[in-house]
Amino acid sequence: MARLLREVDDAWLSVSATTRAPREGEVDGVNYYFVDREKFMGMAKAGELLEWAEYSGNCYGTPLASVLEHMKLGKQVILEIDVQGAFQIRDKVPEAHLVFIEPPSIEVLEQRLRGRGTEDEATIKRRMEAAQVELSRKMEYDIQLVNDDLDEATAQLVAYVNEQAEKMRG
Repeated sequence: MARLLREVDDAWLSVSATTRAPREGEVDGVNYYFVDREKFMGMAKAGELLEWAEYSGNCYGTPLASVLEHMKLGKQVILEIDVQGAFQIRDKVPEAHLVFIEPPSIEVLEQRLRGRGTEDEATIKRRMEAAQVELSRKMEYDIQLVNDDLDEATAQLVAYVNEQAEKMRG
């Protein structure tokens, strides 16, 4: 996502709200809005979230107000969300484009999760189970990209985002 944001001038990456605790180095309002479950559920009930889902024991959601604000500014709004959220977006914003970014293999995904050193064994197990479910739905997306070679995956994503922006403007 960082590479996409550097290469597409009018792209804006939404900051999600989450009930999970911050990881080392994460900053509230930059990486996520860190809130407790009660506050999160209040936001959901009040219609303040464009989409939300529970993933691996924590809730994640996209604050609606900031998305609308950036859309009004003409930005290409990018959401980095799971499958549950993506299909909520498709229902609410049919013109949205869903891009599924997948690992080269399930084994590589597990190696990447373990390499981060941020999750315990139970969390890794839950995330791997969730990944299997998500991978089973990838063909329902508009495009699928394999994040094997970072430069190539970035180039493909940038090309797709720019192509869709041109269609919108054209």
